[in-house]
Amino acid sequence: MKVLVGLLIFLLFLRQTAPAQQSRGMNLSPNLFGSVPQSAPTSTPLSLSMSEAIDRALKSNLAPIISEQETRVSRAARLRSLSELLPKVGGTFTQTVQQINLAAFGFTGFPGVSPIVGPFSLFDARARYSQTVVDFRFLHELRSAAEQVTASNLGQQDVRELVVLITTELYLETLAGASRVDVARAQLRTAQAVYDRAMSLKESGVVPGIDVLRAQVQLQAQKQRVVATENEQAKQKLNLARAIGLRQAQEFTQTDGFITTPIVIPTFDESLATALESRPDYRRSLALVRAAEESSKAAQGRRRPSFQVNADYGDIGRAPGSSHGTVFLQGTLLVPFYTGERSRAEILESESRLEERKAESANLRERIEYDVRTANLDIEASAEQVRVAQEARALAQQQLTQAQDRFTAGVTNGLEVTQAQEAVATADENYISSLYGLNLAEASLARAVGTAEKMIKSFFGGK
Repeated sequence: MKVLVGLLIFLLFLRQTAPAQQSRGMNLSPNLFGSVPQSAPTSTPLSLSMSEAIDRALKSNLAPIISEQETRVSRAARLRSLSELLPKVGGTFTQTVQQINLAAFGFTGFPGVSPIVGPFSLFDARARYSQTVVDFRFLHELRSAAEQVTASNLGQQDVRELVVLITTELYLETLAGASRVDVARAQLRTAQAVYDRAMSLKESGVVPGIDVLRAQVQLQAQKQRVVATENEQAKQKLNLARAIGLRQAQEFTQTDGFITTPIVIPTFDESLATALESRPDYRRSLALVRAAEESSKAAQGRRRPSFQVNADYGDIGRAPGSSHGTVFLQGTLLVPFYTGERSRAEILESESRLEERKAESANLRERIEYDVRTANLDIEASAEQVRVAQEARALAQQQLTQAQDRFTAGVTNGLEVTQAQEAVATADENYISSLYGLNLAEASLARAVGTAEKMIKSFFGGK
């Protein structure tokens, strides 16, 4: 008998905890789920809205922090390219005192000439100037570096969009976990009431002992489900805190709930046009194409002439008071006739990289269209699922109420009540999952059109 009870409890527990949370379905950097906490935990739980969670994530999430540093590296590379075209100005100041032994150099035997010359001094103060006036290679490398900076800035914006989407998903997951905990506790109270009623009816001789056993099995299964859902929800809160920069010990409560009605979906053409104009990852791909084009021109510029200017002006003499100004001015035209195969190799390499960037950009455009279409489909399907799940919940609750009444009246046995309880559990889970799917689909549409940071806050009442 104990083995039978344990087996029934285990099977019911598996059945009721089987619905899994939706997978993210994205191969994302682990940095998006990490953060650098900005403050120590407080003893008072925080009230956390969706908008506040997003703001915290954009400030503390690890991915934007790293992306910002990568943008700084791109800016440094542009300055390095610019320095090749900017003038170089410097100055020197020298004072030399020398004494020379002519005999050491083989100058000996000159009558009346001492082999020791000096000591004598030499003073030289000089300003130097040099600049590459025309060099097509450096010019196009500078333009390529500038496009790389643009791409880095857009990449940083794209990371912010991803952080907003991840934060939204984690917030919704935690909301779903809290809803599952509430439902599990409510079902536990129902199971306890059914068990108490079965015990009362058994003592009155109305129902057999098997009905009490069924009610006891259901009660134990619900207790296990409460423990499992509470544990899962606690881990979901830790994941959310980790992503938005809260200390793991910081307690918080969520103030926003699920959106139960679908948003007004723009037409597909409007959404696609907005996405191609707004999405930072697509604009970044176009900037990388332009950077690759400039790199290809820079490789070809190695074969073209360049012109440089060098000049200096200074004072030279035995001492500052007995010096005289001197000037040097030089213009150099460099004409490459043959540079081996280096230029050809650089041209081939840059052309290959250009074709690669073009292919990536074309593929991304198609993926954007796919993202918009799938987000629209998910919203339509999820909205219908929410409607059906709402009706199913009401019907399942009616079924449970009638089963309990029939059981109390002695018309049926406890199996019908157990089946009705399972139907309620399934309906509640389907409703929670459909609400989660609808809200996540709406967030995914905002990401698909490139306006996640603005639209998701407005969905949940943010400013």
